[in-house]
Amino acid sequence: MRGLIQRVSQASVSVAGECVGRIDQGLVLLLGVERDDTREQADKLLHKLLHYRVFADADDKMNLNVGEVNGGVLAISQFTLAADTRKGLRPGFSGAATPALAQELYDHFVAELNARHPRVATGIFAANMQVSLTNDGPVTFLLEARA
Repeated sequence: MRGLIQRVSQASVSVAGECVGRIDQGLVLLLGVERDDTREQADKLLHKLLHYRVFADADDKMNLNVGEVNGGVLAISQFTLAADTRKGLRPGFSGAATPALAQELYDHFVAELNARHPRVATGIFAANMQVSLTNDGPVTFLLEARA
């Protein structure tokens, strides 16, 4: 399971011209699910997301996590993160989860995120979404949870 996180000063996601999720300061998470991923891996990635120290402390060092700055999390399913890009000029998706597994694990991840964090917004699974954000830094990290 892969999660691309970006530290943002604001972000929103729209579907068919309608805003379906918005946060101010916080993290945007693009979540990619692979075919062998499990709920345990989703839980590991969630723990990492909520505790990853990417926000500046009083000394301007990245020592604070999203909860410590009262930030929001905008979680968006991102099928293309499961692509294999090592060969050729076209991504391969044989390692991606089936739509049913991907939705199950995304829904599980979002439910657990809502249970553990007070400010959560989401996109709509498998929808054509337009994501708008202001990357603060820029700060972007690829988090992975493996079996």
